[in-house]
Amino acid sequence: MALILTGCVVKQQQPAPVEPTQPTEPVQPVPQPEPVPQPQPIPQPPKLKTINWDASVQPLVAQMLSAASAEPGSVLLVDRIKNSTNGALQSEKATAAIQNALNNNGKFTLVSTEQLNQAKQTLGLSPDDSLNSRSKAIGLARNVNAQYVLYSNAQGDVKAPTLQMQLMLVQTGEIIWSGNGVAQN
Repeated sequence: MALILTGCVVKQQQPAPVEPTQPTEPVQPVPQPEPVPQPQPIPQPPKLKTINWDASVQPLVAQMLSAASAEPGSVLLVDRIKNSTNGALQSEKATAAIQNALNNNGKFTLVSTEQLNQAKQTLGLSPDDSLNSRSKAIGLARNVNAQYVLYSNAQGDVKAPTLQMQLMLVQTGEIIWSGNGVAQN
């Protein structure tokens, strides 16, 4: 068999002829335009409901002034409204609305903000102390020689809180008038 195999001539294949290449210009890639990002819609912030504090406290203050039998010129301390709602409340605006409603009322002389801050400092309280209580309000009123204190509380849902006001005699702590109302948007 070896003889047979050696006698076979293997036909070799010739390599395919190579065509001469001509030098060509280097191909520049065609720049693709960058995709333009689609504008994303801007989410709208939640609409905040603002409470009309002036309209909310005016009816309560009017009820108090007609019901209270205070001597004209009696000194009244308006305590900062207490927030007992389920959220953040604009207590400064609410307190300012109560004070505005009581300005020039003919019955009470209001304790000024400066007097109130001085009394808080004397008692070791911060001027923006928000931990309100009836006993603190009476203590502040005694310090500024007020005969009455108006204690206010906002409670319930922060979007539509219920307002409660109490007029108290400083000397005894007795509540001589109380009123409730719903805050108006």
